[in-house]
Amino acid sequence: MKPADVAQTLRWGHAGLDAVVEIHPDRPVALRALSAGPAGAPVQVSQPLVEVLVPGEGRARASQRLSETAVGSRLRYAGSDQSSDGAWRELRVRLRDETSGLGAELTMRSLEGVAAVQTRVKVTNHGDKPVLLLAVTSFAAGFLGRPVSELDVLRASSEWLGESRWSRRRLSEHVPDLGLAGHGQHGRGVFTLTSTGTWSSGEHVPMGGLTDRRTGQTWLWQIEHNGPWRWETGERMDGVYVALSGPTDVDHQWSELLAPGESFTTVPVSVAVSDDGVEGAAAALTAHRRALLRPHPDRATLPVVFNDYMNTLMGDPTTDKLLPLIDAAAAAGAEVFCVDAGWYDDGGDWWDSVGEWQPSQTRFPNGLQEVLAHIAGRGLTPGLWLEPEVIGVRSPMADKLPAEAFLQRGGERVAEHGRYHLDLRHPAAVAHLDQVVDRLVEELGVGYFKLDYNINPGAGTDRDATSVGAGLLAHNRAHLAWLEGVLGRHPHLVLENCGSGAMRMDYALLTRMQLQSTSDQQDFLRYPPIAVAAPLSLLPEQAANWAYPQPEMADEEIAFTLVTGILGRLYLSGNLHRMTPQQFALVKEGVRLHQSLRPDLIRATPCWPLGLPGWNDPWLALGLRAEDSTHLGIWRRPGAIDTTVLSLPHLSGRDLSVEVAYPAAANGWTHTWNPRTAELTVTATCPAPTARILRLRPL
Repeated sequence: MKPADVAQTLRWGHAGLDAVVEIHPDRPVALRALSAGPAGAPVQVSQPLVEVLVPGEGRARASQRLSETAVGSRLRYAGSDQSSDGAWRELRVRLRDETSGLGAELTMRSLEGVAAVQTRVKVTNHGDKPVLLLAVTSFAAGFLGRPVSELDVLRASSEWLGESRWSRRRLSEHVPDLGLAGHGQHGRGVFTLTSTGTWSSGEHVPMGGLTDRRTGQTWLWQIEHNGPWRWETGERMDGVYVALSGPTDVDHQWSELLAPGESFTTVPVSVAVSDDGVEGAAAALTAHRRALLRPHPDRATLPVVFNDYMNTLMGDPTTDKLLPLIDAAAAAGAEVFCVDAGWYDDGGDWWDSVGEWQPSQTRFPNGLQEVLAHIAGRGLTPGLWLEPEVIGVRSPMADKLPAEAFLQRGGERVAEHGRYHLDLRHPAAVAHLDQVVDRLVEELGVGYFKLDYNINPGAGTDRDATSVGAGLLAHNRAHLAWLEGVLGRHPHLVLENCGSGAMRMDYALLTRMQLQSTSDQQDFLRYPPIAVAAPLSLLPEQAANWAYPQPEMADEEIAFTLVTGILGRLYLSGNLHRMTPQQFALVKEGVRLHQSLRPDLIRATPCWPLGLPGWNDPWLALGLRAEDSTHLGIWRRPGAIDTTVLSLPHLSGRDLSVEVAYPAAANGWTHTWNPRTAELTVTATCPAPTARILRLRPL
């Protein structure tokens, strides 16, 4: 070790990312720089690299923060390793606190050339007595040494029917400048977002970000957990810090007792960095997300899914209703047909009786097999809706499974909205779900499941767990293991992630499942802000945006709802079989355009020429950049003025070809391009609602 007054610097990264870890014998280890490309002088924010909260010591100084914990402040450098696995680069930093006997190992993983890193922390009890963990960070660092006054914070509110409502606000609205330097102490307040229960995006998308208004330097992060999480930012004397974690004691009733020799590993988180603002960080995170995905054949094909639910059958499928829909969906170009909720129902009141997942005999007089065979006979993959993790309180399965196969509190099975919740730590629960999936795949030929999730069981289970939150975390991880097992047995099976729309939209699930229903929103005028914001929350090719054209719609309205789906993973519904030939041709044209865009979709990065969308914005725009093409969706909603101006700085100084890609034959829109200002002025003279897909290519 060098003399006490001289710090060591550990540098790690690759061509797209640079990280600088500062090591000092008398101070906590700190991440002093994290940047896209070679970092300059390290910033001087001394936030400890890892924070660990234990009840016997708490924080080094009283606050509401997961920063400056007593253990975190004592953790000292104990070694590091660097390694490579293909294009992935990995750094492991080992820390040790001699007082508590706890060790921590921070793992950082990054793909060569991508300005993003995934991190997690493993805490081990090297002492001779048990230690109770109350919180552990997955990532903790100072943000660039910038003052609060120069920073904006990004967050995304989310709820049923109103998902991914991103906003950008001055950090000073949440974290005031308190003049900490004059007091000689770090602050105590903090700006925090959390989730509770199993709806990981039920109130907020598990993401956030900070961006410097002056320089454009940006961090954008995601917490990759299908359960509770917390992120926070606040001011220290030397700058702003960020701390990301999974469940904690104060927020989620989580604690984990570590016996001597035992370890606990946090949930993973990822941080993307950019010197080019929010869109630059979004591009880095998009590339990083693609690298995290479990390999699957669906990645190469991105089939168009027709689902019979939204504004169509609404959970009331029968053979007579489905057969004409299947024929129309096939003729329109769909490649998957998913029979949504109700296929298992004989009585008409199925909500609290689900769980056996046996096909209805009354809805399908010749069996569900007839319907699924008709789907396959038209060249489509048969799909079914399934809500696997719940058992209705009136279901026969509620008594067939042991009580220990359900989440419990105080010896009682947790019930919510007429359902019990399976505990996937228990082998009987897993065996039941495996039997259901294997039967439907092997006997009925199902190749696609829409996995829905409509209840939130709360803090967790106290059966066989240190705490309620620890029981839930173990169940969350068992759920991921179950999904891995399903895909291991059925590698071509496509799994859609749904949770009352997008109430459980996180990259624990989305690294394993192939697409995500982005909303249950039935109003086609309210869906565009959800679809426009979606590529910041998830990959554009995973963003299943519903397009539900109807025969009672005018042509401009049909085009409007198709545009909502085309620049994501087109998720089609609607009574197509009742349309006029002209209406049907407009739908078919939209499907064909989407299919032609799929090679670009899997490599595109998003941009927002009108800024991140507001819920009530009259004009909305989303761009997908793919090498020499920019595909631009533009929506004009009722009440909007005729003209809007879109900013496209990545095309500055270039002459463009601007083509109306959909609907190709429609009139009523004009545009002019100014290469000097990089602005596209668009005018819609036809009445709202109206929307277009434009293709922009440099000449």
